[in-house]
Amino acid sequence: MKSYTIEEINEILKGEIIGNTTQKITAPEQLEMANISEISFIGNKKYEKLWATSKAGAAVVNKDISIEPGENRAFIKVKNADLAMSQVLELFAPPAPIFAVDIHPTAVIDQSATVCNGVRIGPGCYIGPKVVIGDNATIYPNVTIMDECTIGKNTTIWPGTVIRERCHIGNDCILHPNVTIGADGFGFRPDPERGLVKIPQIGNVIIGNSVEIGANSCVDRGKFSSTIVGDGCKVDNIVQIGHNCNIGKFCIIAGHSGLAGSITIGNGVIIGGNAAVKDHVTIGDGAIVGGGSGVIADIPAGKTVLGYPAVEARDALKQWAILKRLANESKK
Repeated sequence: MKSYTIEEINEILKGEIIGNTTQKITAPEQLEMANISEISFIGNKKYEKLWATSKAGAAVVNKDISIEPGENRAFIKVKNADLAMSQVLELFAPPAPIFAVDIHPTAVIDQSATVCNGVRIGPGCYIGPKVVIGDNATIYPNVTIMDECTIGKNTTIWPGTVIRERCHIGNDCILHPNVTIGADGFGFRPDPERGLVKIPQIGNVIIGNSVEIGANSCVDRGKFSSTIVGDGCKVDNIVQIGHNCNIGKFCIIAGHSGLAGSITIGNGVIIGGNAAVKDHVTIGDGAIVGGGSGVIADIPAGKTVLGYPAVEARDALKQWAILKRLANESKK
């Protein structure tokens, strides 16, 4: 079991220790569940009240926290407790699943594929013709990577993921279980003689560097060229990204969101959970789409929209207040 003194933890966080404890810290835990040998976090003053009933031996806290830790307990004050929390979690993180051999004998790897240095490939994987897998990539069991794909350095692909032909994944990416990259875009047109005619989807998907895509999410291939997810984007579980979307850098897309085809998204955009975005819409840099919103028109850079259909946040709140007042008056 890993254990650290409060001083050893602070050597990493570079904060200020308030109080004192001789207790070795063995794990991080939330305030309500922590015991004396565990460290917790207070990232907002509204959670100060929970400290009195918490049994945690220590906590990482923001500098504006005004309470004292108490006897044989300690705080580490930092500028941003949420960011410091990530460092503590890394400190206590258990090891990744073990590979008994780097390339499992049940993996099927085409002879034309290129597997670079330090790559690990688990059982039941399929690596197709002319695939290139970069240095130190980790491919967990039952992953399928089809013809002419490239996988960047230090990328991790978890079980059940399918990457279809000619798609490209950048360096330092994480694809969680059962992600699908490069499925056909949803393209059909009615024909009076043949019913719904499938439109061939002959493009691909390009994923940038340091992108993380959550479990069971799907990024469809382009109809003509590429569906693009830019560097640093973080996509939650069960997200649909339609064909020919072009997503900028460092965007956040929360779970159950759906992007229709040919959407353009700028840099630093945040899309809340269960949001839906209409095809051919443009969302400007730094815009925010509230959870559950339905976007049917372009959003200028820096704007926040809410509602269904989505409108500027201030207008949405006014509309909701009016509806609430009307509902209350109707009860009289």
